[in-house]
Amino acid sequence: MSLSSSLQVGVSGLTTSQSALNTTAHNLANVGTKGYTRQQVVMSDFAYQKWGVNHISTLQTGLGVDIETVRQVRSMFYDKSYRTEAGRQGFYQTQYETVQEVESMFGETEGVAFQDSLNDLWTSLQELAKEPAAIEVRASLLEDAKSFLERADNISKQLSDYQVNLNQQILDKVNTVNDIANQINNLNKKISLYESNGKEHANDLRDERNNLLDELGGIVNISYKENSDGVVTVMAEDMPLVTETETYKMGVAKVNESSDLLKPVWTAFNRDVYRMDLPISTENNTDIGSLKGLLVSRGAAKANYTDMPVKPVKTASMSDTDYQAALNAYDDDVKEYNSTVNVSVIMTVQAQFDQLIHGIVTSINDVFSPNKEVTAGGKTFKVLDTDNAPYGMDKPNYTQGEALFNRKSVPRYRDPDMSDPAESLLPAGTKIYVEEDPDNIYSLFTLGEIEINSEISNNYSKLPLNSGKGTAGVDQKSADKLLALWKQPFAAISPNSLAVSTFKDYYTNFTGELANRGNELNNTSQNQATMVKNIDDQRQAIAGVSSDEELTNLIKYQHAYNASSRFITVIDQMMEHIVTRL
Repeated sequence: MSLSSSLQVGVSGLTTSQSALNTTAHNLANVGTKGYTRQQVVMSDFAYQKWGVNHISTLQTGLGVDIETVRQVRSMFYDKSYRTEAGRQGFYQTQYETVQEVESMFGETEGVAFQDSLNDLWTSLQELAKEPAAIEVRASLLEDAKSFLERADNISKQLSDYQVNLNQQILDKVNTVNDIANQINNLNKKISLYESNGKEHANDLRDERNNLLDELGGIVNISYKENSDGVVTVMAEDMPLVTETETYKMGVAKVNESSDLLKPVWTAFNRDVYRMDLPISTENNTDIGSLKGLLVSRGAAKANYTDMPVKPVKTASMSDTDYQAALNAYDDDVKEYNSTVNVSVIMTVQAQFDQLIHGIVTSINDVFSPNKEVTAGGKTFKVLDTDNAPYGMDKPNYTQGEALFNRKSVPRYRDPDMSDPAESLLPAGTKIYVEEDPDNIYSLFTLGEIEINSEISNNYSKLPLNSGKGTAGVDQKSADKLLALWKQPFAAISPNSLAVSTFKDYYTNFTGELANRGNELNNTSQNQATMVKNIDDQRQAIAGVSSDEELTNLIKYQHAYNASSRFITVIDQMMEHIVTRL
């Protein structure tokens, strides 16, 4: 090898050592930078000069060292695991936050507890049973009933408002997904251009892109791959989000035409982002992403007591075939409840709470204004039971049939329709009960549609607790029925529970179930957070910068640089010696 070739060997050592020093310094400068990936210089032989062959091998001389690449030290396996588990943690954390918000509305841990309104109503009914004729006791009942209904209505409105307000959070996350997709697409172009010569590596740009993928993985379920040009394509919820050339945006649309609730959709593909009919499970990866967590906890509609399946009771007039058909329909309703209502925190609370209010309101009404079934013209009607209904104290009418709670838009009773052959056969003065229709919300005794009877509110004496007109005494039987309401079984907290509770126990079970649900979601979220941290720690053990290791590399490359410099100095001295001796 000539001396000039030897100089080139030394120069290659200087340049590679200098590049390694620069890379090490860059690592040290980013020790505390979040998302930074440690860079590593990979060196290789530059070339060899063949100068002979012997019987064993080719005789050749190395021409120096070269930098093969400056690579990022990352684990693709840990990256994928981190993004999947971070998305799962976001799914459960979002639902836990919803439970916390809902719990605060009932004020059981702080503020004005709804339990107090329930107890006040019960206490007023007890006092009424003791002194049914006392006007002041009746006035107290009216006030407590108003307070009870106002508090329940306020909670129901807060639930509905919160449900609608989650639209903004959903919209924000959809906008974030679109923004991240655009940034990844722009970074793809920059990285591809920067690395087009096949030698340079845009490692800092890759760090920025990886940080975006981390953030995106917490919002939606993603998969991704990188092609030979350094371009990453991203699939979100099994649909393309970022391709090699463009991005496909998410949008929002109404759940249905009559709803105020929004859902994410793929605008380019005219389809929903999520299939909400699929069961939530870790095995199927349907529990990933804070965006889906918002949708699940919010639900797709406002729920009420009609969404709670009621198990049929076999009556004497019901055949075995009809009863079995009713049971099959009930089983279908339970499946529908579990797949739509029960998975949603807000819808479950709305349905269960409304069931309690409906039960209390209708039970009290049925004491003050009882009904019975009569048959006329082959039809069965539910009418005011004038034989057992108590009377008011208002003179001279002694009103009968006034309920404590009314529907805002639909009266409790209507007069017979004389154009109907069957109804025309009913006795004069018959009051036909207007049945509740699940398809007509205005006909339901549901929160938002209930009010205190204005007739009773304006005249306490119209509260029916007399056994007859005129000087008749107090209807103690009706007063006792009011007390019995709080002691008799009412309903199960859900169709998945066999235990039937009283009103008071129902509310206790209701708040307990909500607290348990929150505890389960919090535990799952905390476990996921721990798993995410462990995965990230292992990821950082590979990708993170160790100052001790980098300082060691710094010393190593400094010595290599000095050695190359000394090598060049020796070659220079040799050349000087030869030239001066010529």
